[in-house]
Amino acid sequence: MYQDQELAIRPIRMEDAKRLWELSYKEEAPEWKKWDAPYFPHKSMPFEEFLEKTAPKWIGKENYWVITVNEEVYGTVSYYFEDEQKRWLEMGIALYKSNDWSKGLGTRTLRLWMQHIFNTLPLVRVGLTTWSGNKRMIRVAEKLGMQMEARIRKVRYYEGNYFDSIRMGILREEWEKFNT
Repeated sequence: MYQDQELAIRPIRMEDAKRLWELSYKEEAPEWKKWDAPYFPHKSMPFEEFLEKTAPKWIGKENYWVITVNEEVYGTVSYYFEDEQKRWLEMGIALYKSNDWSKGLGTRTLRLWMQHIFNTLPLVRVGLTTWSGNKRMIRVAEKLGMQMEARIRKVRYYEGNYFDSIRMGILREEWEKFNT
């Protein structure tokens, strides 16, 4: 577990499943999905299906943790590897309730998550991919010392408009310098 005052990240436990389902898969069109890769479809599912299909990919996994504030579940952080060499890691975050946005929780959470990643994995770089329509996520990445490494133009289509895919990244030595 990593903690910053009332905010904590930790591995997901079975007792988190019901709340995570309510926040992420109970609704057909949740507000958070408008910002988290909205160009990919989202489908609600019954709790039983969530327990069978999604929960096993999250619960107790090293690459999928829960975000809590005062021990209440607020969202998740995750990472995945872009290739089989496991040298190219991308991380992500989902804060599910819109009234929790723009309060600095995302920045604080990703700072803890990056600390965990650099502390536990022998990586030289951590990345984050978002889209040009998500200005808040780009700003969070910049606040964490990440640089824009790539802009793939007009590859994300949402609500009749094209957006760019944005790749941000930070090297271990930059992270260490930025966080001393």
